[in-house]
Amino acid sequence: MNTNQNLQIHFLGAAGTVTGSKYLLDTGDKKILVDCGLFQGLKELREKNWEYPPVDVSQIDVVLLTHGHMDHTGYLPRLVKHGFKGPIYGTYPTLDIAKIILNDSAKIQEQEAERANKEGYSKHNPAKPLYDLEDVEKTLPLFKGIAPSQWMVLFEGIKARFQYVGHILGATYIELDVHGKRLVFSGDIGRAEDLLLFPPKKPKRADVLFIESTYGGKFHPNEEEAVPEIEKLVNETLNSGGSLFIPSFAVERAQLMMLIFWRLLKEGKIPQVPMIMDSPMGAGVLELFHKTRDWHRLSEEECDEMCAHFTIVSSYQETITLRSDNEPKIVIAGSGMLTGGRMLNYLETQSENPDNTLLFVGFQAEGTRGRKLLDGDKEIKIFGKWQPFQMRLVNIEGLSAHADHKELLNWMSKIKHQPEEIYVVHGEKESAEALQTGIKETYGWEAKIPQLYDIAEL
Repeated sequence: MNTNQNLQIHFLGAAGTVTGSKYLLDTGDKKILVDCGLFQGLKELREKNWEYPPVDVSQIDVVLLTHGHMDHTGYLPRLVKHGFKGPIYGTYPTLDIAKIILNDSAKIQEQEAERANKEGYSKHNPAKPLYDLEDVEKTLPLFKGIAPSQWMVLFEGIKARFQYVGHILGATYIELDVHGKRLVFSGDIGRAEDLLLFPPKKPKRADVLFIESTYGGKFHPNEEEAVPEIEKLVNETLNSGGSLFIPSFAVERAQLMMLIFWRLLKEGKIPQVPMIMDSPMGAGVLELFHKTRDWHRLSEEECDEMCAHFTIVSSYQETITLRSDNEPKIVIAGSGMLTGGRMLNYLETQSENPDNTLLFVGFQAEGTRGRKLLDGDKEIKIFGKWQPFQMRLVNIEGLSAHADHKELLNWMSKIKHQPEEIYVVHGEKESAEALQTGIKETYGWEAKIPQLYDIAEL
């Protein structure tokens, strides 16, 4: 029988940074990977996606997914390419979202490599995708759906439970019982009050806690407070003859923005203009909202009526036509941090029009185009070419799907006994340190901030 003295955790991602979430638990005879995310943002982080991880991938027994976002699932095809053959567990909506995201990601990578080779703007000859659709096809058969809130035996003496945590459809925190020791991985924690989703459940026991810190030290306004700001912004932009462009994560955020615009239109607070949701991935997620009634607040009638007011674009040719149309409109398109996706096609033709508005409604990680624009850049590099950025730029933080500082601390409030270890992860340095201080001030508990590739004995 294994003992807890053998437990080790390898911080393979989202440690000292907010991206690439991967935590490998080594029990001595079993290796369990919690999340398998892609690094995004800073070039030195993105380059790590191409490196072989500092562990033997073929020795990993199982992968557990907290939710479907790219920075938690986007590395899976690469993991399989490196020799992983075990099951990949997640809730049914998580696996549905991961399937949509991975296919979309592979398709975009293939298209970008093809375009880079054709136009010669890559330093690699030839440019290649990190993984392609064939790699995704080899990954999907490993997916195993599980129901939330039920213990599942993984191995002798090791069981797992997935608990509702808001954030996006299917998202959970994961409780792992390993020979009597309870490990809790927060994943990404949602808001206490959310227009689309229910409040997160809270853990009652954690011998070892891994807690995200995306918005450590930051406080969101209420979602409802953000809606009048959006109303004002829409009217100002449309009245000036411009269009409103919203780079959006295809999962949850795109649907939330659709809901807000539809309600404003229904209440007569914004004019009737074309409203576009240009994201094949977002369209797939809309289908999921119809299938997953237990996971969100919207009724079937609301889903149907909301969708009826939007043009849902899937074809790339339609995007090319729409991006050259200068009539006022509202466009929601991926990606949320401008790291890729259809929004770049619109910005390629529209970024020099000062009557247009670019609205950020989500987190912008270091090194992304979105963060660079927020930091004051007046040029944007799209498909290998620099072009002026003269649009009005607005950032509304109240719509984040992530818990803020106060909500993160409150999520820990039901833990009855002090954890033996607390690790603050999934946050940039300042945010992680703010949450570390907050935990000490609120609970009197010490927390550690691991760095990338650290190994800790539990």
